[in-house]
Amino acid sequence: MRKEHIHIMLFLLLGMGTLLVGSCVQIRYTTTGASIPPEAKTFSVNYFQNNAQLAPPAMAQLITDALIDKIASQTRLTLTSGTGDIHFEGEITGYDTRPEAIMGDEQAAMNRLTITLNVRFINKYDPDNDFESRFTRFQTYLSSESLSAVETRLIEQINKELVEDIFNRALVNW
Repeated sequence: MRKEHIHIMLFLLLGMGTLLVGSCVQIRYTTTGASIPPEAKTFSVNYFQNNAQLAPPAMAQLITDALIDKIASQTRLTLTSGTGDIHFEGEITGYDTRPEAIMGDEQAAMNRLTITLNVRFINKYDPDNDFESRFTRFQTYLSSESLSAVETRLIEQINKELVEDIFNRALVNW
């Protein structure tokens, strides 16, 4: 055989081998970076219980809805009322406001609102990624503002950050 024929044969064999291996390996890419087993079709989020004394009553519904919205909009999974292939549950364990920056006259210049969640994640098709973990986020506000005046805005921002943290921990393998 001539040298050119050998090169062509090797090239064809390499190409066929690549196609064969590529057809056997299933890799799933998404625009969000989510890494979800191909078999997973559904997700569920149990209502987050409010176990924090000072948290507003609506806080549990807000965090539950925000997590559902994030997963529904960023994945191909369908929400189910039963236990989904991907499942979340948890509770609000902390809701706290404290002075943060003390000025010279021992007055607080800033206050910090901190929210803590305990989250359990179950992946039916990849149990090695199951976890139970605490997630904490905070926002600061001027001490001249009352918490009731800024609370809704702060909760929205903290919820957004918490949901992003939970989503990334559970479904994004960076």
